[in-house]
Amino acid sequence: MRERVTMADVARAAEVSVATVSYVLSGKRPVAPATRSVVEAAIAELGFVVNTTARSLRTGRSSLVALIVPDLANPFFAQLAAALQAELRVLGIHVVVCGTRARREEERALLAEAVQQRFAGVVITPFRLLADDLQIVTDAGIPAVVSADVSFGPVDLVTPDARAATRQALELVTAAGRRRIAMIAGPRDATGGDPRLEQLRSLALQFGTALPHELVVRGEHTRDAGAAGFAELMSRRYRPDAVFCGNDVIAVGALDKARELGIDIPGDVGLVGHDDASFASLVRPRLTTIRYPAEEVGRAAARLLKERLDGRTVHRTVRVKAEFVARASV
Repeated sequence: MRERVTMADVARAAEVSVATVSYVLSGKRPVAPATRSVVEAAIAELGFVVNTTARSLRTGRSSLVALIVPDLANPFFAQLAAALQAELRVLGIHVVVCGTRARREEERALLAEAVQQRFAGVVITPFRLLADDLQIVTDAGIPAVVSADVSFGPVDLVTPDARAATRQALELVTAAGRRRIAMIAGPRDATGGDPRLEQLRSLALQFGTALPHELVVRGEHTRDAGAAGFAELMSRRYRPDAVFCGNDVIAVGALDKARELGIDIPGDVGLVGHDDASFASLVRPRLTTIRYPAEEVGRAAARLLKERLDGRTVHRTVRVKAEFVARASV
């Protein structure tokens, strides 16, 4: 039987101290990038695995983190999960991905389950959850990180900084002579309203145009809702000539409906998505979008969670910069 590889074995292979190996694994102290690379290479070569059973017995918690997201079918969340898992794996922490179908009762039930199972932490993208609903987790002493456009009170937050990217999108749209701007936005009862809509509306005024209420339609963040929303906008007496979408999934639904209606994208209507999910560059026409980098969101959430597990008590907010990606749909 193969003997278990220890941190001492890793330290000898990397020619560093056991404490340095521990710091690389825990993130408790900074380690020089070159040293970190050597240690991580030794970990991979020797097949070292953190003894999560022993740690769980010491701490009274599992080695699992719950990632709770509204839509498992959206590739954005798959990318986020992969980055989160990669960051936490070296600590011997594993990620359990849970979908809520954008329902508050599911969000609350999964938080309660995380408490019951004594998870090591929770990372959540809420859709209809209220800030007070997170209290069940924080009262249990379980670190929580929220990924959202709005604050959720005294918990760690990863949030987009998309104003500059949205302005660039409007610059491109209006430079093409488009003035009747519309949006397929999220539902009215989504947590925190719809900050992406409000940001677009405020910036549109700076470009000599507006986002009138009659050119805003709402629905779930789904492909079907995107198709229905686009059809509704195209039925208006004064059709829009540019449509912004709450996310890329909605935008793909709008593309579906445009083809069905014989409406040319971008000849008749320009289309802008949001997130830059993995399929955005694969659809035709290739989707112009505001890139909110899922991988960086996942890494930021992992870093915040590590800090909490290491004892940080003051909540932090990390802003992840969005980028405008111009493709063929405008």
